Amino acid sequence: MRMSSLFLRTLRDDPADAEVESHRLLVRAGYIRRVSAGIYSWLPLGYRVLRKVEQIVREEMDAAGAQEVLLSIVQPLELWDRSGRDKAYGPVMFRLHDRKETGYCLSPTAEELVTSIVAQEYGSYRDLPVTLYQINWKYRDELRPRFGLLRGREFLMKDAYSFDVDLDAFRASYRQMYDAYQRVFERCALTFRAVEADSGEMGGSESREFMAVAAVGEDDFVWCPNCEYAANVEAARRGAGADPTAGAGEQPPTEEVHTPDVPGIAGVADLLKVEPNTLLKSIMFDVDGKLGLAIVPGDREVNELALAAALAPRPVRLYGDDDFTAHPELPKGYVGPHYSGASVVVADPMVRSGSAWVTGANRVDHHARNMVLGRDFAVDVWADIVSVVRGDPCPRCGEPLSIDRGIEVGHVFNLGTKFSEALDARYTDEKGEQHPMVMGCYGIGVSRVVAAVAEEYHDEHGLAWPAALAPYAVHLIAVPGRGEQAASVTAEAERVYEELRGRGIDVLFDDRDVSPGVKFADADLVGMPVQLVVGAKGVGRGVIERKVRATGARDELPLRDVSDPRVP
Repeated sequence: MRMSSLFLRTLRDDPADAEVESHRLLVRAGYIRRVSAGIYSWLPLGYRVLRKVEQIVREEMDAAGAQEVLLSIVQPLELWDRSGRDKAYGPVMFRLHDRKETGYCLSPTAEELVTSIVAQEYGSYRDLPVTLYQINWKYRDELRPRFGLLRGREFLMKDAYSFDVDLDAFRASYRQMYDAYQRVFERCALTFRAVEADSGEMGGSESREFMAVAAVGEDDFVWCPNCEYAANVEAARRGAGADPTAGAGEQPPTEEVHTPDVPGIAGVADLLKVEPNTLLKSIMFDVDGKLGLAIVPGDREVNELALAAALAPRPVRLYGDDDFTAHPELPKGYVGPHYSGASVVVADPMVRSGSAWVTGANRVDHHARNMVLGRDFAVDVWADIVSVVRGDPCPRCGEPLSIDRGIEVGHVFNLGTKFSEALDARYTDEKGEQHPMVMGCYGIGVSRVVAAVAEEYHDEHGLAWPAALAPYAVHLIAVPGRGEQAASVTAEAERVYEELRGRGIDVLFDDRDVSPGVKFADADLVGMPVQLVVGAKGVGRGVIERKVRATGARDELPLRDVSDPRVP
């Protein structure tokens, strides 16, 4: 492709709304353009990268035995009513009505639709297993779209769905997809980890996220440098640490202290000249319409998912501002573990390690010193409910855990029979008995992978694509100058261009009539793996200069035998 013909305008200034490098550089390099908040058009260079990610995904899905389909983006809301997820998605779902006032949505995902199709087509154990996938646009009305392609309202996604006769058969399908995902992200040259995760609105169990390691990632994940344990912070567990029994020996009596206008942990600790980990947090939550308390040390946070798991199947929701507005009698910020209105008290085992705690005194502007477990307050349920922090012991080997940030680029779920039961996807076994199909769900954010790779592969000058995803393998730059040799330099550059194309090498040829400085700056910005420069001095010496974009390494190749200039 000649740059004189390429639909491309690079920008010297950063877009005003860019917060991360991938957003900034993909816009500046002319790969994408903003349409609206969280919605982008893909220009020629960007679309070539997107298609290369698609092709890698498609090849690995096909190799794993999945069959490609293309499902409608517009889905009947009636299907979502049947699964119960219409209300669960709420305002995140784009909704519309036809002229008959029939409700539809723009697909945020496709479990309902694909399950209904399989239910119509298949009904025997002989039909299974089957795995279907598509690469299609998805729509979610994010409250705060940000980070360019990383948190958009329109995004390209590969979603696959497996249907099996039982859990054992499902695990074989799951393993095939899991292994295929490993290959996809390796081929995309991402640094990634597969981590334990929560299934969220998808439901089910056995959930794993594939996290591309990135400083700008929206998600923290925990991993152990000593073993293979890794988990999203929401699903992370900590190993057992020291857990001495509280209240051993003689303890001082409880003392109430005046703490005006300091309901927070840091303020109370500073006022009383104690460490935050000697205070207890009493976090209020709703469980079946009743008040519950979650008790953790003052320097730790409550993991809401772990708290919900501890009280399952009862629904759990942490109190928000609206709850306190509805219950003005609650001493917000001053509740202690001995609050009489609590229907259940759940505490992390770390609470056992303290002998005399500082807690809320259950009235505004007051705290209590020397609160002793077993003497002054009791716990109904013990459970690991603190969020894991760096240095906590690994639940597998006990070594200190590390925490990194990451971009979720893939997710695999065990859906069980949640959707097959709701949408009547059943099969008849050898005995003539009917059973719901066991399902799995497997997603890859194709457009998000582009951004994740851009986050990992760039420098201060621009993008530096890995060879597998680069729009073009080689960026050929003609620098003819204005002297007598200009015509011969142009002719040599044209010859090299045609020769490389004849060998099946994708070449971006900068044949524009602009200054060398503009050409070199644009070449670094758009980021092809290899740059070849044909200039007057090189032509005079019979060489062409090669630069490896990722490393900046330079060498020379024979002008008359460029052969394959790509770097292995």
